[in-house]
Amino acid sequence: MKTVFIFIAFSILISINSYVWVRGWNALPNGSITRPIYLTTMIGCFLAFLGGLIFGNMMSLPLARAVSFVGFTYFIVFVYLMVSFLVVDVVRLANYFIHFFPAGMATFRLWTMVGTLAIITVALGIGNYTFNHPKVVRLNLSVDKPTQNKELTIVAASDLHLGISIGKKLMQSYVKLMNEQHPDIVLLAGDVSDRSMIPVVLQNMDEELRAIKSKYGTYAINGNHEHYAEKPDATAEYLKSAGVKFLRDESILVDSSFYVIGRDDRTNHSRKSLAEIVTGLDKEYPRILLDHQPYKLEEAEQNDIDLQISGHTHNGQFFPGNLFVKSMYELGYGYLKKGKTNYYVSSGLGIWGPQYRIGTQSEIVVIKLRY
Repeated sequence: MKTVFIFIAFSILISINSYVWVRGWNALPNGSITRPIYLTTMIGCFLAFLGGLIFGNMMSLPLARAVSFVGFTYFIVFVYLMVSFLVVDVVRLANYFIHFFPAGMATFRLWTMVGTLAIITVALGIGNYTFNHPKVVRLNLSVDKPTQNKELTIVAASDLHLGISIGKKLMQSYVKLMNEQHPDIVLLAGDVSDRSMIPVVLQNMDEELRAIKSKYGTYAINGNHEHYAEKPDATAEYLKSAGVKFLRDESILVDSSFYVIGRDDRTNHSRKSLAEIVTGLDKEYPRILLDHQPYKLEEAEQNDIDLQISGHTHNGQFFPGNLFVKSMYELGYGYLKKGKTNYYVSSGLGIWGPQYRIGTQSEIVVIKLRY
C-alpha cells in the first residue's frame, strides 16, 4: 500500500511539473535557444528540489544548503508559473470560441511568461530580504485574575525549523534579536527543529540555545516537525541538554506566580486533553499555554487559559498561501481575544523550505503581560 501511494504521489508530482515545463517550452519562440535553456534549468532545479528533500542529510552541510536553496526557490517559481500558465490557458480556451485575439496569441503567451518571470524575480528579491529581517511584534496584555501587581516580558517564537536551511549563522541572529528584548522568559512554540537532528547536532546549535538569556529560562514544546526526527524524543533530548525546559503535556509553576503549560503536538493522537493537563492547577495564577497548531481554540477558553501562543501556519509563508490559511483556521495569524482568553498565532521566525516571505513576515512576539 505504501509503495502504491508513493508511486501515485510521484506520478502526480511529475505530471504537474511537466505541465509547467511544456507550457513554458511552448510559450518560447520555436527554434530559439531559450527553449532548451528553460527546460534544462527547470528540470535541473526540480531534481535539486527532490535531492534536497530526500538526500539532504547525506550531503555535506554547505552542499545540502546550496541544493536546498536552489530546489526550494524552484518550488516558488514553479507555483507562480503554474498559476500564470493556467490563466493563459483559460484565455486561450476563451479565444478558441470567441476569437477576440485571433492573430496575437503566440505573442500574448510569450510576453505573459516574460512578465511573470520578471515579477517573480522582484518578488523573490523582496521576499528573501523580508525573511532575513524579522519583525518584532509587541503586545500589551493583562489577565483577569487576582492581581499580583507584576509584569512579565515574554519573548515568544515559533517555527525556527533549525537544520539545513536555518543554520547556525541565522540562529545566532535570532538569539541576538531575542536577547535585545531583555525577556523575563522565552517560549518556543514548536517546530524548533525542521526534521532531522543531524544538521542541528553537527552545527553545535546547543551553543546558540544556551546563549538565550532570560530571568526564568527558555521553554519549548513539540511541533509536528519534531515528530519527523530520527526518533520521537530526539529534539526533546537535545533541547534539554542545551538547558531548555521541554514541556510535553505538562505544566510548571514559574516563580510561584504563573503557570507555563505545554501540549504535545496534535500529530500525537494519544496526547492528553487540555483538561487533563490543567487538573489541580491553582485557578488564581495566570496560565500561559503553548500549543503548536491553533485548532479548537475553544478548549483554551473552556480551561481558564489566559494566554495561548501557537504557530504552525507560517501565515501561508508566501502569497497567496496567507489567503488559504485565513480560510482554514479560526485564527490563522495574529491576535484574538475570546472571553477571557488571549490568543496569538505567530507567522514564525524561521521557515520550512524556501527562504522567502512574500506577503508575510518572519517575527518574534514580545508580550508585556500584566497580572
